Amino acid sequence: MTWIDEFRNGWRGLAEPSKTLAIGFAVACLAVCTALRLGLSLLRPDLPFTPYVPAVVFATVLGGAWIGAAAALAGALLGYLLHFGPGPAGGAKFALAAVYLATCGIFVWGVAHYRRILARHRAVTDRLMAEESYRKLVVEELQHRLRNKASTIHAVARQVLRDHPEAWARLDGRIRALSAADSLIVRADTGGCALRDLLVSELEPYGHVRYTLTGDAIALPAKLAVSLALIFHELATNAAKYGSFASTSGLLNVSWRQDADRLHITWDETEGPEVHPPESTGFGTQLLTSALRAFDGSAELQFLPTGLRCTITCRVPSDPA
Repeated sequence: MTWIDEFRNGWRGLAEPSKTLAIGFAVACLAVCTALRLGLSLLRPDLPFTPYVPAVVFATVLGGAWIGAAAALAGALLGYLLHFGPGPAGGAKFALAAVYLATCGIFVWGVAHYRRILARHRAVTDRLMAEESYRKLVVEELQHRLRNKASTIHAVARQVLRDHPEAWARLDGRIRALSAADSLIVRADTGGCALRDLLVSELEPYGHVRYTLTGDAIALPAKLAVSLALIFHELATNAAKYGSFASTSGLLNVSWRQDADRLHITWDETEGPEVHPPESTGFGTQLLTSALRAFDGSAELQFLPTGLRCTITCRVPSDPA
């Protein structure tokens, strides 16, 4: 079973086989090809070298270039020394041997080159899989810490406001809404979610009477849902700092429609403080301009006298993968 596993791993390129196994396999291939040549000589005795080409290829696949070259030389000697009937002789046989060795050299080089490419590809794949596993571990740890931090903030706020039940009732709902938004984004990273649910999770902490949502039910694939969640979070945060949510009379209307595979979303703030274009490009602006590039999308900001308007367009993949 050890030799079988070693042969299987060597044939798949997972590990280099031992020299004993590689040489033994080459000898077995040469023996099989010699028997094939014996049977073939009943029809074509003028092919003393051609039957050994498969042995060279198989030996190279398992053992590498040196084993393949040795198998090619051994096949040339067997073809030259063994006679299974009348065939080419003299210069003709020497010429056939030269052609056979040249052909085997090309096969050995090609198979060895393919083995090297496969080994590099496997090394890169293993490294990427290790990095992906590490990324998942870090993300899970970060999510765990965020949940713990949210629970700690919730407990501290409850202790501080225990003598103010009305203020605690208002704050409690908003903290729970923020935690629910984080949980929805985590679920969206694997299975996607509905566009309306994504908006509600981001806007609910600011009060349900402060915004309106208009549009049909649209299911978003996972990666697009995460990208839109980042954009909505950035827009909602800016609205709370500088826009419609920063004043008591500010309102927000989010509407969307889908034409074929294109999704159009309008984020329209009104009745808030006067907004102005930022003096410098920060992370939020970079996020809005780059988050949807993978979906042939963009986000355009308009700083109107009535408030901020953001127009988002992107492609909704038909295949969630």
